[in-house]
Amino acid sequence: MMAISSPQYVWALFVKPLQAATGGSLAQIQITLSILIVLQTWFSPAQGYLIDRFGPRNLVMLGCALSGASWVLSAYVDTIPMLYLSYGLFGGLGTGIVYVGVVGLMVRWFPDKRGFATGLVAAGYGFGAIVTTFPISDMLAASGYHQTLLVFGLIMGVVGVAAAFFLTDPGSEILPAAPLAETVDCGSRKMLKTPVFWLMFVMMTMMSTGGLMVISQFAVFTKDFGIDKVSVLGFAALPLALTIDRITNGLTRPIFGWVSDRIGRENTMAIAFIGEGAAILAMLYARDNPLLYVLLTGVVFFGWGEIFSLFPSTLTDTFGTRNATTNYGFLYMAQGIGSVLGGPVAAWIYQQQGSWMPVFGLIIVMDVVTGLLALFVLKPMRANWIGANRIAAPAA
Repeated sequence: MMAISSPQYVWALFVKPLQAATGGSLAQIQITLSILIVLQTWFSPAQGYLIDRFGPRNLVMLGCALSGASWVLSAYVDTIPMLYLSYGLFGGLGTGIVYVGVVGLMVRWFPDKRGFATGLVAAGYGFGAIVTTFPISDMLAASGYHQTLLVFGLIMGVVGVAAAFFLTDPGSEILPAAPLAETVDCGSRKMLKTPVFWLMFVMMTMMSTGGLMVISQFAVFTKDFGIDKVSVLGFAALPLALTIDRITNGLTRPIFGWVSDRIGRENTMAIAFIGEGAAILAMLYARDNPLLYVLLTGVVFFGWGEIFSLFPSTLTDTFGTRNATTNYGFLYMAQGIGSVLGGPVAAWIYQQQGSWMPVFGLIIVMDVVTGLLALFVLKPMRANWIGANRIAAPAA
């Protein structure tokens, strides 16, 4: 998971160099990340099915190899279509296989600590760019984007393939005891007919939109705020903020996953989602204070990254473990819609309005609405579903 995180989380550092190399507009360049995330998510049901059918090891190894190759190939592009094909297509297919495969393993390995376990491996995706942000930023400045993509693409591909070699499916005899009750295992076809799934899909779409807007446009609006080249605590503000964001984006996943195991998924969602909206509002008010601005970007990501532990654990709690990887593949498609809304659509709104304020306003509203939906709509709806489909858990 750490090996596939940089294509998404350090994308902001490559926007300007790749824009200069290809001659594309900001909106055209941002389509690249949208392609990556759309392919990462919209192919995930098929990828999840293949992993459920044939096991995780070989497919996740292939995914890591494709992800690394996407950077190697992108080092040689000079046109927008080639950038879409290399960074977008190869990166999207590769990272999608890995992400869905690993999350699908976790919800089966640890049924008694599903939120925490899923959060820990999802933290690998959030933490992965911590070790690459400053080295990539330094190499970009010293050697240019070509050398940077080539070197780091090879490193991440090799590391990911080596790690995936050790993956294995859990055997039923070594699984921990299940919770007091589980729902019946529900196939994807039946799940897609339920209102509770589509409510979760809409909620994840709204949360993904806000987070991916900040990720994809971070370098751009930070520059517009005049903070990108400011020194904060002895470091350049932009890579420092990106590093802090990776830390909080990783920490939030197991922390909120652990909390949700104890106080409930929907209660945790309400706290995290509404908190993110408040953090974005505070960040905007602090944009004239570089130190406070950098710190608050970390709070923003702390309120966003937990969606990758809360939603898969909530989905598996609701629809069972047998088809967990494939089922999560369908929910994960919401991330693809969020990438379009948060990437090129957000860039288009900015270009039309000449300000980021309308974009941030929409994100804050979606964060608050999603938190309220979790508490007042999803919670009773899911309780009714589980009550109607509950089965007794096996004896410990």
